Amino acid sequence: MKKFKFRADITSVTIVVFIVCIVLVGVMLMQFRTIEQTDITEIENMRESELRTELSEWRTRYEEISTQLEETNKRIEEYNQTIEDKEAASKLVDEELTESNILLGKTDVYGEGVEVTLNNGTKTVDAYDLIDLVNELRYAGAEAISINENRVLATTDIVDMADYTYIMVNLKRIQAPYVVKAIGDKDYMSTILNMKGSGFVDRATTSGLNVSVTNKNRVEIPKYSDEFEIEYMQEVESE
Repeated sequence: MKKFKFRADITSVTIVVFIVCIVLVGVMLMQFRTIEQTDITEIENMRESELRTELSEWRTRYEEISTQLEETNKRIEEYNQTIEDKEAASKLVDEELTESNILLGKTDVYGEGVEVTLNNGTKTVDAYDLIDLVNELRYAGAEAISINENRVLATTDIVDMADYTYIMVNLKRIQAPYVVKAIGDKDYMSTILNMKGSGFVDRATTSGLNVSVTNKNRVEIPKYSDEFEIEYMQEVESE
């Protein structure tokens, strides 16, 4: 009987110990879960906070870079506009300079026009005959004129020298035959020169000169070779 009671006590103790172990294990598992959940929550909260901070910093950087990019694009646009304005101004200046040089006779030019050959006949060609021809060509719209390859300008002197044996044009000596070239409307200039009774051809022929007029699709006139000298003339300053 005593042995049975001892065995019964051992069995009871074993059961109690087993139950206690189960309870302890359960408690430990609950604690582990609580700790695990707490750590994960803290970690997640910490990561979220860091991410928010990082995102805020990147957003600030993005805004700064966007502002800088916008300012840079504005500067580039201003530079391009300035360059375009300067190029346009430079092009306009070049065009005006080219046109001025053409009008001043400082460039070789070509175009349609007429070629008038004036030679001695029963009368010797004098400076007045050339001046008369030049004036009539100008009246007919000639844009450029030359006499024996000497460019005729508004300041050109055409004068007789040495008993009418030769003529001076731009201080250069020339002799007959005199070839006068003019660029302009060839048909109109030819019509003006050949007008019956009042045109230069009739007047020169009547006076005893030999004259011929030829229409040309291309007339080449050289530039004025000397330098301009301005001694007294000055530009008027605007107020």
